[in-house]
Amino acid sequence: MKAITLKKYGSTDDLKLVEVACPVPEADEVLIRVLASAINDYELAILQGKPLFIRLFLGFFKPKVKIPGCEAAGIIETTGRDVSRFKPGDRVYGDLSESGFGSFAEFVCVREDSVAFMPSNLSFE
Repeated sequence: MKAITLKKYGSTDDLKLVEVACPVPEADEVLIRVLASAINDYELAILQGKPLFIRLFLGFFKPKVKIPGCEAAGIIETTGRDVSRFKPGDRVYGDLSESGFGSFAEFVCVREDSVAFMPSNLSFE
């Protein structure tokens, strides 16, 4: 799958579109095919490593987050064995910051409690 990756703090020039392995969900996770994501000030902080105190959480010398992206909306592809709330085909959205980030990719695995059902009157746009 394709993903936008970050290996060092810097500018948008340091973001790279690369091919990476598709993630496999753990027991309490869902695999989402990402159809929409957002860019906000948190992604900017991850990209630049500023303000400096943010590095206490994200990595002091280089970001721990390999694939940025805090918010995602998409469709559940598969679920881990302990997931009971969702099934493949469900439309979901959520904040992934507590679940490892990663919405700047075609697919992302997140804990079941990181996403919610997307209202039927919302489009992915």
